[in-house]
Amino acid sequence: MAQDNIHITLFFVGSIERTRVPALERAASQARAQPFSLAIDRLGYWRHNQIVWAGTTKCPAALVELAATLRVALAGEGVQGEERPYAPHVTLVRNAGRKPAPRPFEPCEWRVDEFVLVESVPAPGGVRYQPRLRWPLGS
Repeated sequence: MAQDNIHITLFFVGSIERTRVPALERAASQARAQPFSLAIDRLGYWRHNQIVWAGTTKCPAALVELAATLRVALAGEGVQGEERPYAPHVTLVRNAGRKPAPRPFEPCEWRVDEFVLVESVPAPGGVRYQPRLRWPLGS
């Protein structure tokens, strides 16, 4: 996994017409939250889609706020999100044939002071995430 591909999705837009991108960029610029730290301290496995992931046992309130304000801003542009609770995670392995053996690991603290709009670009062996715009957190 390339370092640039490591991310936590706030809101998955999916495929859209290119002409709609500027409106979504303006909407995303309305999302607000204070900078925060996120402790990546948990490994998990989703059997239904065979994904091994790393996440947090305690989601910071600022991350919940950021995801919620982004959802509202994008809904104002007619983009609806998934109807399930927000579960911040980093995908580690796709198409994992089985759940990995449990093993302890040293938690990692991720300092978050911005959020980024990225575009998924097909690439050999998967996708590459191309940053489009960045917005700082805070006042």
